[in-house]
Amino acid sequence: MNELINVTLNDNHEPVVSGRQLHEALEVKTKYADWFNRMIDYGFAENQDFLLLKNEQQTGRGGHNRVDHIIKLDMAKEIAMIQRTERGKQVRQYFIQVEKDFNSPEKIMARALLMADKKVHQLEAKIEADRPKVLFAEAVSASHSSILVGELAKLLKQNGVDMGANRLFSWLRAHGYLIKRNGRDWNMPTQKSVEMGLIRVKETSITHADGHITVSKTPLVTGKGQQYFINKFLNQEYLTG
Repeated sequence: MNELINVTLNDNHEPVVSGRQLHEALEVKTKYADWFNRMIDYGFAENQDFLLLKNEQQTGRGGHNRVDHIIKLDMAKEIAMIQRTERGKQVRQYFIQVEKDFNSPEKIMARALLMADKKVHQLEAKIEADRPKVLFAEAVSASHSSILVGELAKLLKQNGVDMGANRLFSWLRAHGYLIKRNGRDWNMPTQKSVEMGLIRVKETSITHADGHITVSKTPLVTGKGQQYFINKFLNQEYLTG
């Protein structure tokens, strides 16, 4: 029986079988597609009890595609019982034995170790992928100098975020970091930015030819602000707010 029905594990480490192999093992005379559609009518749901093999379709005689399905063991047991044949009974008993073996302490421990190993590899891959972001963020946090918003846009572009100075200004205004109302305070940091220590104002006195003095105000992103916004953009949090 094991040669007729190969029981494997899906990505969630659940036992599954091929629909076509099950059809063959049950010695069903009806065409596979017709038979399987009839089985679905018993209340089985796609993507829950079974999956359609879209990318692994096999070509049969005459060049026609032979569709197959990945069926969970519970569904396979029920289908075997539905057949109401001696062969169906044998197949169902086989699946019950497979399930007992699958749930043995040794097999449970083996699967747990495999899943833990997989998670470790995924974590290592993520750490490696995030390494440039971490190094960049650490370098910025070590900086105590404030920079222009346009310079922050350049830093972001160097690290794969093509925002541009104008778009960055618009984003900062839209999300409450810079004042968006027209007037003297336009593009100045909001109370929120000041309290968070993200953006400060640089005031420059300008003496004109006639002797009068004016003050020019420029928003500057602090070292803390650089780290804050860079982390936000590198983690794509800017897409949601």
